[in-house]
Amino acid sequence: MVALSDATIATLVLVAVSLSFPCFLYGAWIMIDAEDVTWGVLTHHLKFIGTGLTLTTVPMLLWMVPRLFDQMAGAAAIHAFLGLQAYAMLVFGFTGIVRVFRAKWAHDLYHDYDEDVLLDEIGSDRMQFWRRRIRIGVFGYTFFWILAYLVGVSRYAIKYL
Repeated sequence: MVALSDATIATLVLVAVSLSFPCFLYGAWIMIDAEDVTWGVLTHHLKFIGTGLTLTTVPMLLWMVPRLFDQMAGAAAIHAFLGLQAYAMLVFGFTGIVRVFRAKWAHDLYHDYDEDVLLDEIGSDRMQFWRRRIRIGVFGYTFFWILAYLVGVSRYAIKYL
């Protein structure tokens, strides 16, 4: 088995995580640009978001987390804290996504879109609350992801360049 140097692995991780950001941006643009969120639009959006999450999460789980406790000080601790906050915001947003998805699925609005049906009418009386959770979760994830990314790039530059 070929052993890769720490710098090579760090570079591959940096490239993978860097490639995730355009996936997130394009996935977000798909939803913002869509007038009607049909099943096709949703699955197209999820392909890019899923790819972005994979490019970020796999390196985190396989390389960053196992090394974390050996270097838990200073910038590494800040990087880990910001990354953890990003994933916490993602989970927060998912709680709203599940409710909106279930309401739209129950009324078959992904396959038979009806522009006259409002989400507030088909969901519970808390649908605005769930939609707000999605917005806060997505914004929070993006905000903390960018901060964690910047700290990670700084750590990479200091350690490997």
